[in-house]
Amino acid sequence: MTATAAEAPPPERPRPARRRGVELSLLVCAVLISVYGYAGVGMARSGAVPPDALAYGAGLGLLALLAHLAVRLRAPYADPLPLPIAVLLNGVGLVLIYRLDLETPADRAAPAQLIWSTLGVALFIAVVVLLRDHRVLRRYAYLSVATALVLMTVPILFPAVNGARIWIRAGGLSFQPGEFAKILLAVFFAAYLAANRHALAHTGRRIGPVQLPAGRVLGPVVAVWLISVAVLVLERDLGTSLLFFGLFVVMLYVATGRTGWIVVGLLLAGSGAFAAGTLEPHVRGRVESWIDPYASIAAGDGPSQLAQSMFSFASGGVLGSGLGAGRSILIGFAAKSDFILATAGEELGLAGLTALFLLYGLLVALGYRAGLDLRDPFGRLLAVGLAAILAVQVFVVAGGVTGLIPLTGMAMPFLAQGGSSVVTNWIIVALLIRLSDSAREPHPEPVESGVIAPAADPAGQQGRAGPQGPAAAEGAR
Repeated sequence: MTATAAEAPPPERPRPARRRGVELSLLVCAVLISVYGYAGVGMARSGAVPPDALAYGAGLGLLALLAHLAVRLRAPYADPLPLPIAVLLNGVGLVLIYRLDLETPADRAAPAQLIWSTLGVALFIAVVVLLRDHRVLRRYAYLSVATALVLMTVPILFPAVNGARIWIRAGGLSFQPGEFAKILLAVFFAAYLAANRHALAHTGRRIGPVQLPAGRVLGPVVAVWLISVAVLVLERDLGTSLLFFGLFVVMLYVATGRTGWIVVGLLLAGSGAFAAGTLEPHVRGRVESWIDPYASIAAGDGPSQLAQSMFSFASGGVLGSGLGAGRSILIGFAAKSDFILATAGEELGLAGLTALFLLYGLLVALGYRAGLDLRDPFGRLLAVGLAAILAVQVFVVAGGVTGLIPLTGMAMPFLAQGGSSVVTNWIIVALLIRLSDSAREPHPEPVESGVIAPAADPAGQQGRAGPQGPAAAEGAR
């Protein structure tokens, strides 16, 4: 009787819930919130709902529906939250840009941003549909890093825009290739560190609390990072160089598990920032404005951009002045891009700003969760790297416009004006959804003569439980 019980196949494990209905419901809410904000701006500015509010809602809803269908068909086990969060952030960003366009009718940015958002959703669908297994990206690690370096180098040949050489301009179109380079570098770092994680963690020389890996192991990835940062310094794009530095340190820490790298990273970042602020006039001006944002007022030159941003946040208070009722356009030329968070702070208040930060935090946490649930080291590192890109970028932008750190000139993900930025962020969300689907998808366990092979644990090693077949039962007796 015992042998019969041992030979009986165990009950099947419950399949993870797909929760695509939850995703669709949240998408409807995200679209309705965006349309409500669009109508609210019209009511505040002209006393009437904009005549194209229905078309705006239909367009945003169609994009959300197409993205949902792609996820439902190709990534059914993915987490249901990343796509609605991205749609809501993108929709709120379009509303804020449209609201600022009313102050500058000769320089409208919302139509172009809507086109770029459409392109971003199209690429999101392409990634979800065509990339069936994220591990395929590992084969193209060195092609990714070569392409990334080319993308970052080309803008040096073009004229500087607002002090930085980060744009490629052709006719009326502009393109910021560094935005796409960060995804390619994340793929390379994940592939290289996954292949060499044991050597990085267990070999090398210890200096104080830090164990430095062997140079032949760490050398290539450090060389790529140094070249990336050097190019960005030449382009005066220190915000993106700080982003790449943070990405490198986070992924190196995750690959090795050694906290000493965080300390080393902070020390290097601090020394690099001090050197850049001392030697580079463009950066030194931003540091001086950060130290005393009201110095221009005392000198009789009027408030600086950072001072105007502070005034906007103070004017918004807790609940905000309401959409369309603020004056953040006084910030100047970067009100729709670098400083769009000031508009959100003034018109949505501290409550609305907190809600936006919670959405970003939840999106980052979902990326980290996917990394924890994945079994392969490359997928783990890629998920953590993509989530770290969003986290560092939000911190750098929000810290700059609130006076926590000097301004960097980066764009807030999904919210700010910038076609390259919104397209890149949609690709990041698509990759996170693919990784989440791989992490949550049920993996059938091999069945042989009534024996269930022990499942691999997250570290890729088999569980400690011994065999469960009839022989084990006989031995136990």
